[in-house]
Amino acid sequence: MHCSVKLGDNGFRWVEAATECKYLPENEVMKLIDFCSDILVEEPNVLDVDTPVTICGDIHGQFYDLEELFRTGGQVPNTKYIFMGDFVDRGYYSLETLTRLLTLKARYPTRIYLLRGNHESRQITQVYGFYDECLSKYGNANAWKAFCKLFDLMSIAALIDNSVLCVHGGLSPDITTLDQIRTIERNIEIPHKGSFCDLVWSDPDDVDTWASSPRGAGWLFGQKVLKEFMDINKLDLLARAHQLVQEGIKYMFNDQLVTVWSAPNYCYRCGNVAAILQFQTAKQKTAKIFYAVPENQRTVPPRQITPYFL
Repeated sequence: MHCSVKLGDNGFRWVEAATECKYLPENEVMKLIDFCSDILVEEPNVLDVDTPVTICGDIHGQFYDLEELFRTGGQVPNTKYIFMGDFVDRGYYSLETLTRLLTLKARYPTRIYLLRGNHESRQITQVYGFYDECLSKYGNANAWKAFCKLFDLMSIAALIDNSVLCVHGGLSPDITTLDQIRTIERNIEIPHKGSFCDLVWSDPDDVDTWASSPRGAGWLFGQKVLKEFMDINKLDLLARAHQLVQEGIKYMFNDQLVTVWSAPNYCYRCGNVAAILQFQTAKQKTAKIFYAVPENQRTVPPRQITPYFL
């Protein structure tokens, strides 16, 4: 028996509309945001999550491919999910994608967890599509502003069975222990530098320790840094998203790090497959690959959104 929250008639309408790639009227989406905000504000910076659980990487507004993800991994609440951020921007349906995830969070708060990515911020969404999409669909920025306040409440990390750490980006030179993540003041816009910034912006790379990132935020970190962090915190695996990998999933650093990417044919042109990673136990896991939904099974909005790369 899975814990679900009684949302009343409104809630069922929300869930039904969101499943059909529809966004909610402004007054309704504000209620949904308020409802989810009350849930998120109670969640800690580092969520403790038990197996079995399935982890997912970037979605980036690709609504029809999110539905393919659920067909591949199982529907909520039958499957428990951790989404590692970047729900919005670049795809055609950021608003509908985020609405879909939030209706699930509202109804099944302990069966789906939403971590903050670098795109869950005011500055980035104003450049890469979500702000313009909200403005276009609602005629004003009210919903976007409310969504951004919701982003500020999202957890930064998840810890699976005390041995697998999930974050959007990577490590920080300012963070040695998990307790330092637990004490970050997260209810803010993501800063331009510092530990919070690094957790959502950093990338693993073939460097000795730390190197400056070509992204202009966060760091590149090497195998030695990761091993030290894993040893200190008694972790087996660092799971993250944030980087496109053509094969959907990529292990590095003696399999102590995994990148999961869940937006197939990213920006509708990259030709990559996508993946989710199912944990039966912390040690026993299975990657599931899925493909972009064929064009004849998706609707492309009439206006053109320029795909950007960072």
